[in-house]
Amino acid sequence: MALVRLMVIGFVVLTVIYVCLSFYSRAVRRGKLKARWEKEGMTGDRDAFIAQGLEEYDGSLRRKLILGVYIVPVTLVAILIYVINFM
Repeated sequence: MALVRLMVIGFVVLTVIYVCLSFYSRAVRRGKLKARWEKEGMTGDRDAFIAQGLEEYDGSLRRKLILGVYIVPVTLVAILIYVINFM
């Protein structure tokens, strides 16, 4: 029962961290796109440029690497449990 409680609480905490990192990373990307628009003096629809840049970001490797928030802690806990019990 304690393992189930640990898993549920851990999943909730990791989900909160994942959501926060996703929002932060997306905001940083949006800021960089706005700065690029301003720096290069582009013409046209700025909002469309930012939307297109964020669509490209959604398919990027950086976006997928944020999933490491789930993978790394779970792997470390599994290794820790293995080492404590079987070594």
